[in-house]
Amino acid sequence: MKKLLIRPSRLSGNVLIPPSKSISHRAIICASLCDGKNESIINNVIMSEDIKATINAMEALGVRINIEDEFNDRYKLTIIREKNSVESSIINCNESGSTLRFLIPIAMVLSDKSEFTGCGRLIERPLDTYYRIFDEQGINYSNDSGKLPLIVNGKIKSSNFKIEGDISSQFISGLLFSLPLLEKESKITIINELESKGYVDLTIDMLNKFGVNIVNNNYKDFIIEGNSKYKAANYEVEADYSQGAFFLVASALGNDVNSLGLNEESIQGDRKIVDIINEINNSNFNEFIIDASQIPDLVPILAVLSSLLDGKTVNIINAKRLRIKESDRLNAITTQLNLLGADLTELEDGIIIKGKKILKGGATVNSFNDHRIAMSLAIAATRCENEIVLEGYEAVKKSYPNFWRDYQALGGQISELNMG
Repeated sequence: MKKLLIRPSRLSGNVLIPPSKSISHRAIICASLCDGKNESIINNVIMSEDIKATINAMEALGVRINIEDEFNDRYKLTIIREKNSVESSIINCNESGSTLRFLIPIAMVLSDKSEFTGCGRLIERPLDTYYRIFDEQGINYSNDSGKLPLIVNGKIKSSNFKIEGDISSQFISGLLFSLPLLEKESKITIINELESKGYVDLTIDMLNKFGVNIVNNNYKDFIIEGNSKYKAANYEVEADYSQGAFFLVASALGNDVNSLGLNEESIQGDRKIVDIINEINNSNFNEFIIDASQIPDLVPILAVLSSLLDGKTVNIINAKRLRIKESDRLNAITTQLNLLGADLTELEDGIIIKGKKILKGGATVNSFNDHRIAMSLAIAATRCENEIVLEGYEAVKKSYPNFWRDYQALGGQISELNMG
């Protein structure tokens, strides 16, 4: 087993934040759904494991994607649809929840029969929202006691879809991608308050850039016109606030990192990290509440930030959905930061964190094969008294393959331990 030794060090310098994984997924999908007469070009893409999964999925559905290396491990994708439909498809989503949930309804438009496979915790990530749609529309499907592999026979049909607002927004995005391709108008009605609105905004914005308009009635329902045509476009992916958050928090904790490339006008929901840091820095309050319902991906690194707010208490609420991510993130970040000497109390849907001046370190921690846990612990290590050992550090390849390269370039002191 490989482990990474991380010594306490002060990070300093400039780091070019990688392009948004969330936006990259959406741009690749929209470009792949365009009429096959014209090609689209997507610039500034990083080949993370999740993005590779979406590229492979679209290729399985009749799309040709040429990948060209440009600079600094950024790539240009030239995308054109070669087949309007395929008879059957096998889609390996690896560990990408976005790929799985986005592609299920898309495949049900473009393929008569589809099989979805994956690995890690993705195999057991819930798909009940889609199963209810299958049952309502009489679509034949099979799975392994609710787990992948999933085999779907049949086409999705236009309808009024009722979707819970407090589940993953990926289901809503999957429907928004696919329903414009159907002949008749569809409607998505949201039951209770919609969480992760920012991700739905990203989907609607990307659809618009490729010529598809969605009517958003204040997030209560969405009207999708049938027989819409995706139009080829060129697009450059902007930097990712969910990845930039790690280095923004590093600076807030006393490191001197300048995060480059972030769009201050971005509609990314995780841009909220800037507001949270500013609020904490400019406030005299000793207690803070952070509502995670719209920013679930920020919770691990916010837990690190909160752990080092000496004398302050932070209550992270509305975070129950984190239990069904790449790991049970509430449990993972709580247990691992506590091993480093932090003071976190895990709740059913959140965490209470009592800040300290510094963490002790001197422990072996585990990423639980979760990229966001691994990167969060790396930032925590900069404020530890003693070195730490991180198991599962390779998990960063899921979203940010060059994280450790950038960490070292900023002065982070790491060395690989090979335990044989």
